[in-house]
Amino acid sequence: MPTQAEKGNIFRALHQRNSAFIIPNPWNIGSARLLEGLGFEALASTSAGFAFSVGQRDNTIGRERMLAHVAELVAATDLPVSADLENGFADDPAGVAETIQLAAATGLAGGSIEDATGRADQPLYEFGLAVERIRAAVEAVRALPRPFVLTARAENFLVGQPDLKDTIKRLQAYQEAGAEVLYAPALTSSEHIAAIVSSVDRPVNVLMGSPALRLDLAALSNLGVRRVSVGSALSRAALGAFVRAAREMRELGSFEFGAEAISFKDISAMFKA
Repeated sequence: MPTQAEKGNIFRALHQRNSAFIIPNPWNIGSARLLEGLGFEALASTSAGFAFSVGQRDNTIGRERMLAHVAELVAATDLPVSADLENGFADDPAGVAETIQLAAATGLAGGSIEDATGRADQPLYEFGLAVERIRAAVEAVRALPRPFVLTARAENFLVGQPDLKDTIKRLQAYQEAGAEVLYAPALTSSEHIAAIVSSVDRPVNVLMGSPALRLDLAALSNLGVRRVSVGSALSRAALGAFVRAAREMRELGSFEFGAEAISFKDISAMFKA
């Protein structure tokens, strides 16, 4: 198994390629091992996917429980794992820095900090505080003894404030604060992606999996994207199949869903190791 330092270096190098790579988002140990077995090169946790798996909504899992979850993912795979650390589980910069320190101690190769507050009355942190939070996270990363790739997220589009100008302003400020990767989830057009990529000089992550954005990996690479994640989409795809099957049984009394299921033999073989 690679050391944490080796995983960090491998993860950082993936972002330096001339084409985009996919970093899928497992929500438990089983999905992490399946994704590794399918040949992916790195994994990222999904806060929403994990919350759904334990019967809760996103942003209701506390820091201690989330860090225990990502530690399980790290231990389950030889791949570098980056964590969705939500808003750092704190409003103040010092709290965000502490979360980075605790996250790195789990063996993660990286993690993301978002600028969403979780409050309906003020969905985004005020610009100055948002930058200070990322700066504190960067300082915590630089004090670590091993590589840790910090991703800074501008949540404008995700929280219903689709202001491209402000999104770019925030990402540029996070870049200046020292973030290694930049990420604006929920973009809906190639024009938005191109505008963001051209406005910064750090690797950009793009969220895919929504019908609103129909681009493949090659198209994203051509736009200059360097990393592609899918957030909770894989977990929701699995849960969607589960709900459809359950409804078929309950409403129709039939069991046709079994034809779409992976065979017992095949899934057992994938977990053989």
